Amino acid sequence: MSHPPVPSKHTFAGVPFFQQLPKLPSLEGTDAARAPQDAFRLAIAAQLSEVLGISLQDAFLAVAPGGKEADFKVVLPRFRLPAKIDELQAKVLDAFQPNEYIESVSKQGPAVLYKVNKSTLVKLVLSTVHAMTYGDGAATDEQGNKQPSYGSNYSGDGKSVIVEFSSPNIAKPFHAGHLRSTIIGAFLANLYEANGWQVRRFNYLGDWGKQFGLLALGWRRFGDEAKLKADPVQHLFDVYVEINRLASEGEEGEKIHEAAREFFKGMEEGKEENLTEWRRFRELSIEKYKETYARLNVHFDEYRGESSVKLTDLETTLQQLREAPFTTREENGALLADLTPYKLEKAVIERKDGTPLYLTRDIREAAQRYDQYHFDKMIYVIASQQDLHAAQLFKILELMGYPWAKKEDGRLLHINFGMVQGMSTRKGTVVFLDHILNETKDAMHDVMRKNEEKYAQLEDPEGTADIVGMTAIKIQDMAGKRINNYAFDWKRMFSFEGDTGPYLQYNHVRLCSMERTNAEDGLVLPKADLDLASMQTDRLASTPEAIELVWLIAQWPDVVRTASRDHQASTIVTYCFKLTHAISSAWEKLIVKGQEREEALVRLWLYRCAKDVLGSALRLLTITPLERM
Repeated sequence: MSHPPVPSKHTFAGVPFFQQLPKLPSLEGTDAARAPQDAFRLAIAAQLSEVLGISLQDAFLAVAPGGKEADFKVVLPRFRLPAKIDELQAKVLDAFQPNEYIESVSKQGPAVLYKVNKSTLVKLVLSTVHAMTYGDGAATDEQGNKQPSYGSNYSGDGKSVIVEFSSPNIAKPFHAGHLRSTIIGAFLANLYEANGWQVRRFNYLGDWGKQFGLLALGWRRFGDEAKLKADPVQHLFDVYVEINRLASEGEEGEKIHEAAREFFKGMEEGKEENLTEWRRFRELSIEKYKETYARLNVHFDEYRGESSVKLTDLETTLQQLREAPFTTREENGALLADLTPYKLEKAVIERKDGTPLYLTRDIREAAQRYDQYHFDKMIYVIASQQDLHAAQLFKILELMGYPWAKKEDGRLLHINFGMVQGMSTRKGTVVFLDHILNETKDAMHDVMRKNEEKYAQLEDPEGTADIVGMTAIKIQDMAGKRINNYAFDWKRMFSFEGDTGPYLQYNHVRLCSMERTNAEDGLVLPKADLDLASMQTDRLASTPEAIELVWLIAQWPDVVRTASRDHQASTIVTYCFKLTHAISSAWEKLIVKGQEREEALVRLWLYRCAKDVLGSALRLLTITPLERM
């Protein structure tokens, strides 16, 4: 993969600003040209490495945020050097030479504190954001359009990952658990792409089994072509409920179950009549799912499912398992994987009648995926109730000798999450996800109508209401740690105040509006051809509110890297709220309208960079940032 060069068009005095600064040492895992904080940390680490005789990497890893007292600090005892701490501090202070990166150093307790050159900070951060959004450093989409790339990195360059998420069961409700898996999984796929990985998004449908025999029987009794075409997922569910009701009634129920087993047997044996009916249900359901996913701004590269595991391949896997030393046959004939030595209980992998289980299909499917894609990592985004299932799957694959399943390699990863509590319509009935999304859109639409002036300016009020509604749902879901349960709160979700999704959209819209309003007055900030040399950035360097905002913008690449390690969407959401709070604090002090032109332009530039970063963060969370609402 070829990486974009250090920006060349966005210059001070005709030279890229980063290239005007003192040359920094290179260190694997850092990218000073794309991540401003890396530049300052490397400048500190280079001095420490030389003065204390430690490795550049050890010095870099020791550079931490400085809190209220300084910009960065280094706690010296962590180096375990033989000299006393006060001697080490004296050595660092005596050898210190200020430069364009670092302004001063002092001591506090066992640490040394560093303050950065604020003029360099402002210029470096804003010029980097600008270049990575509008210039040579920006990414391009398939149509060649520039896409913001500030915050992204190449740590996963050359690696591939499969992310399996959502995975609803055909003919059953797309419920809150599937919604959480969809939201979290789509975010993780975006996150890995932002870290340079090649990502494949898999939707592993529940699309095989005896339930399709029941569904076929139900269709013959209760099916309605018009209803099927109008809403296949809902109608198939209604049919499935009705046939299950009959199947629970005595002798008639036994006959239905027997007929369902016979129908599914025909599917497994390749009986075309049965498969034609099954394919129709499956394809119609997937088309409906795609509509729902499009509303959520989510897409998949592959719709797979239990049906993708062929009977002949499954038999090969079962034969391997029958001969494996960790499996045992019970007296009733069932085959078990004995995982008790690993505190994972015993898992049934073949029923007494010789039929496989869901776990068995998962084993074969995982092997098929590696054979096809040779992934470096595969992530399963499934609820915490499936912790044991995932752990058993991974251990069985490891015990079967697959080299890519070794636990120490960490290629297989289960990203779990807690439950949504109280997710139903406002009338209290449990429904399909579409019903929840429609109610969310309608409720948001009602809120928006209250501001008649702004509502009248919208080209597509319903579409905007839908996006704000999706934002509300997603931010409520991702604001907390994913393992925690959370209560679905209709009233809180729609608030434009406090830490909610609509509040984030409001801040992005307000920044867009400010730029439009100033442009009407003739204060236009160019994009690709912005002359950075004319920008009076030192005007911002002495303003606390501006520096606070610049620091937060500078942190964005590090926030993306942190999220890639902890797999928490809340890391990004928390950052978004911090950024919008800083924007609000600056709003009252750093006024643009009516200011001297040079002052107004540099403030406008700061707000634009804040808007660009907020927009990037929202897109990473699979949210479309709005320009009007």
